[in-house]
Amino acid sequence: MRMLFRCLFPLVLMLAVPPGAGAAADEPQGSLVIIGGGLRPDNDAVWQRIVQLAGGQGARIAVFASAAADPAPVAAAIVDYLKRYGADAFQVPLAVKLADSDFRQAADDPLLADAVRGAGGVFFSGGDQARITQALVRADGSRSAVLEAVWDVYRKGGVVAGNSAGAAVMSSTMFYAPKTVFATLRGGVRDGEEIAPGLGFIGDDVFVDQHFLVRGRFARMIPAMLTKGYKYGLGIDENTAMVVDSRRRVEIVGSKGALLVDLSHATTDPASAGFNIANAVISYLDNGDIYDLTTHSFTPSKAKAGRRLKPHKDLVADPVFSPDILGRNALVQLMESLINNRRSEAIGIATSGRGTPLPELVFQFTLSKTRDSVAYASVAPPSYSILNLRLDIRPLDLGQATRPE
Repeated sequence: MRMLFRCLFPLVLMLAVPPGAGAAADEPQGSLVIIGGGLRPDNDAVWQRIVQLAGGQGARIAVFASAAADPAPVAAAIVDYLKRYGADAFQVPLAVKLADSDFRQAADDPLLADAVRGAGGVFFSGGDQARITQALVRADGSRSAVLEAVWDVYRKGGVVAGNSAGAAVMSSTMFYAPKTVFATLRGGVRDGEEIAPGLGFIGDDVFVDQHFLVRGRFARMIPAMLTKGYKYGLGIDENTAMVVDSRRRVEIVGSKGALLVDLSHATTDPASAGFNIANAVISYLDNGDIYDLTTHSFTPSKAKAGRRLKPHKDLVADPVFSPDILGRNALVQLMESLINNRRSEAIGIATSGRGTPLPELVFQFTLSKTRDSVAYASVAPPSYSILNLRLDIRPLDLGQATRPE
């Protein structure tokens, strides 16, 4: 049954809910809090921002654990966290996996829809994002009454927050049944298989992904963006949030950061055997930074204001190299090493790894400084914001993948 659903549901949803159609037509006045997963109960900055955007102390927040394998205890835990931070949170009993419940009937229950509509905020838990769209979108692809109520909250100025799977549904396209990161590089993505429509809260021009840098997922987002024609992608790391206001300004809040991927001038070589891209641009946005999706302008955090890095002769000139660019936080570490180096280029390698069913293959990731590359640094604690590094990706034979001289 799940396999049949995976084959048919995304297709009808693509026909009935075109990417970004809801966001463009509904002109939302609210905010989004897009959390990369692994949100800790003691992350005051993120929890407090959600409550504040929902209306402050006593704000009603509707909690959806629709993505969870066991929704009731997950929802109860999130309700408890939100109450600790002063919200009047409540569980929305709507989930495919919720015992003794008909999710189709619940999704169009007018009383449940009214309860959601009366809230100042909505929170989607982590789990499997396919369960969120299955629960909230009708079989014919139209919005259920409860999903329309969520949009009403967003339209009237409330907040829609989502953690992990709840973050994945924020864009008009989401990963649905993804392969591993390397397998995605190797085999690409297909509509209705690896990717399918999300709920589109952020609009149709930005692709969103989560658990981003910890799991090397930047390398799977780029093929998906190319497949669907996205120019911009935002990937948020764990225990961190992107707060998107009604003017489409993105503020990074939490313990880590986010990666901005810009493919507006990127090219591919269709004659090349294997995935490739040239002239992609990537930027690392750190805690407190603001990026405007409308003007594409950047404002560093207060801790980094006036602290733009300048080249100096004391920088090292060692080769900048990562043998596993898909490893935990490896990309950001490579970016930081490059900006603190006199060299203009860094190389990272991705392989399928030993013990995998895929034949061995190597992809080379080349980061380059350009005249548009900029970096800012804070002193305590030390951290970086890194803008506009060029990224090229190409497949290699094993013998060609060598450490730079």
